[in-house]
Amino acid sequence: MRLPEIIEEALHLTPQERYIIIENLVQSLNKPDEEIDKIWIEESKKRLKSYKEGKAKTLSYEQVFGK
Repeated sequence: MRLPEIIEEALHLTPQERYIIIENLVQSLNKPDEEIDKIWIEESKKRLKSYKEGKAKTLSYEQVFGK
């Protein structure tokens, strides 16, 4: 079945059925990427270590958001 046919069929469903399909499609797009998560975990560890060692340049709240 081609995309236009799928859409045409979906339009004949009840609003509740269409909502279920939409919800499932959206959830399928929001799956975490384990490789990206691993990269960010390592990066956060490096940043925390750098901060604890006093090597990281930090800014105060006022410097970031103004007075």
